[in-house]
Amino acid sequence: MALMDALPLQSARWRPWQPNPVLLCLAVAMLATLAGLDVVSVAPNRIAAPTGYSLWGATGIPGAALALLLLGAMTGLAAYPGRYRYPALLTVSGLLLALIPFAMMLAAFRLIEPGVAQARLGIGPALWVLLFMLMLCLVELRLRMQLARGWLLLMLLPIVGVWWLCAAFWLDRLALVQEFQARHDAFYRALVEHLALVGIAVTLSTVLGVAIAMLIRRFAAGRTTAFAILNFFQTIPSLALFGLLLAPLAWLSARFDALAAIGVQGIGWTPALIALVAYSLLPMVRNTHVALEAVSPAALDAARGMGMRPAQRFLLVRLPLALPILLEGLRITTVQAIGLTAVAALIGAGGLGTLIFQGLGQSAMSMVLLGALPIIVMAFVADTALGTLAARLRHGDSTRQGDRA
Repeated sequence: MALMDALPLQSARWRPWQPNPVLLCLAVAMLATLAGLDVVSVAPNRIAAPTGYSLWGATGIPGAALALLLLGAMTGLAAYPGRYRYPALLTVSGLLLALIPFAMMLAAFRLIEPGVAQARLGIGPALWVLLFMLMLCLVELRLRMQLARGWLLLMLLPIVGVWWLCAAFWLDRLALVQEFQARHDAFYRALVEHLALVGIAVTLSTVLGVAIAMLIRRFAAGRTTAFAILNFFQTIPSLALFGLLLAPLAWLSARFDALAAIGVQGIGWTPALIALVAYSLLPMVRNTHVALEAVSPAALDAARGMGMRPAQRFLLVRLPLALPILLEGLRITTVQAIGLTAVAALIGAGGLGTLIFQGLGQSAMSMVLLGALPIIVMAFVADTALGTLAARLRHGDSTRQGDRA
């Protein structure tokens, strides 16, 4: 019994012959910094080619020494098999993430002349590597400390607040901030369009997915055919599906005035919604079907013994027990729809993809980031929120079953 109790603790430790994920991420970040990769870049205007600067050139010796000290402390903590290394690593990681905008402010003060109004500061590859590796460290530490997904989101909120304050009041030289200030109306309009398109697509796919899952449960003969059709939709590239929908929808709009009156046309929201729903149906139908089939027959027999009718057994027993797995399907569907909606901008559906493709056409990476970063944030928040809710429901079901036992 003592050996079994010790197994989870031993499995959570890094053994000498096993790779250390946090140490590996920090080693990559240290190599990117010490190799002299550009941390920031400075351009005299939006069109001119930028000049890159390493950590030493951007922040000077004090700033570089502080950054290397924090990275070295994290590397030492990751290699040290102490009891409190996980909380210490989490604290130092959060501190380093919160200090990055202040380092960019220092770089802007040192590298940009006050009289050059159009000069802008860009984020270099070394800083992107550092940000990516720190985020991987946070995800790995959350798993090692066995924290819920919501804890990572709560920990990032004050860091995001620090970044927002710096960007709003002191980082006016940052290229991303300048792009937002020049296009804030277009940004908010694209954000609303993106959220609306995702919300409608996810709602439709949820309703249709649950209905299809119920039908293939009732008529098992059509299960193979239904999944084959849904799998076929997944094999079609998104741009190809948009192109395939363009001609028939344009023909229907020209042939039937009622469809044209409600906005059906070859470009715009109509083909985007059809494509998003088609891509979202497979994970929704599969997870719903698995969730409904995974309900314990003993629970259903107990409900039948209590005199519940079939509708009552479904609504009061089967659906609540299946809800955690069903929410996992909703999580996958939502995250997938958030990403695919960006591509729908190519057919005039709007959304944040408009900024991405405009930036690509103008070779303006700051505009690309203005559209891409909110999509990443939305996907992360949706994944964390729905995953946390599913985990809490699963934990609540297991707790109630333990109490009944």
